[in-house]
Amino acid sequence: MIDAHHHFWDPASADYPWMTGEFEPVRRRFGPEDLQPLLRACGVGRTVLVQTRASLDESAEFLRIASRTEFIAGVVAWIDLTATDVPDQLRTLRSAPGGGRLVGIRHQVHDEPDPGWLLRVDVRRGLRAVEAEGLVYDLLVRTRELPAAHEIARDFPGLRLVVDHLAKPPLRTRELGPWRDAMAPLAACPNVVCKLSGLITEADWRTWRPDDLGDCVRSAVAWFGEDRLLFGSDWPVCLLAGTYADVLAALRHALADLPPEAHGKVFGANAARVYRLSGSADGQE
Repeated sequence: MIDAHHHFWDPASADYPWMTGEFEPVRRRFGPEDLQPLLRACGVGRTVLVQTRASLDESAEFLRIASRTEFIAGVVAWIDLTATDVPDQLRTLRSAPGGGRLVGIRHQVHDEPDPGWLLRVDVRRGLRAVEAEGLVYDLLVRTRELPAAHEIARDFPGLRLVVDHLAKPPLRTRELGPWRDAMAPLAACPNVVCKLSGLITEADWRTWRPDDLGDCVRSAVAWFGEDRLLFGSDWPVCLLAGTYADVLAALRHALADLPPEAHGKVFGANAARVYRLSGSADGQE
């Protein structure tokens, strides 16, 4: 089993402005030593560590952590896609300690004021460099940014795109129509896959039940099929609404109608293929 989406952070050494109010419960350090026993208990062997800040320092730090953490098979890092030196940034990360585990790039697109941020000339130039390096680009978007993501998917057919958190369907309000309308065209692009992650924190944190995820997950299965879906825990963000085991159980419940071989794909094989993960210590085949 592969967890294709989790994070680490330490508010004592970096700034996370969103960790206030209802997010205070996760305002503490989370590192490999916290996650490892959870993985062992749930039978998860490998993971993909995903960026949390727009920071090249964090990108380098995550690669260093991966280089000394056996279970981290890949890192989705951050670079400045708008810069003119994107190829240089990627080469620097590739040559850094743990650089062999760099598998993708991500930016918090849904936090940009412009819903068409992905379509900017400079961002497109950066995405071409990501594609040339053979890396995945993780799409952190909501309904508002899905049309731009769809245009990118069509314009960059050779770029592997991974939609994080099923594009965050509004499970609290259940007003899913606009989300469905925008997701379906994106899912029709063969270079796009999707993470079934982050769903319990889109639902009501206190009252959600596994059945609450069913409609969205069934839509994802219909759109993407069993070959283009990945399991991700979104730990430790998920702790706001449930445990690591709760996330895994809820997704298994939502996918109960799929045959065992499909579960094998969603919970591991697809992530290994999409992110081109290896099992060796240095990230090389």
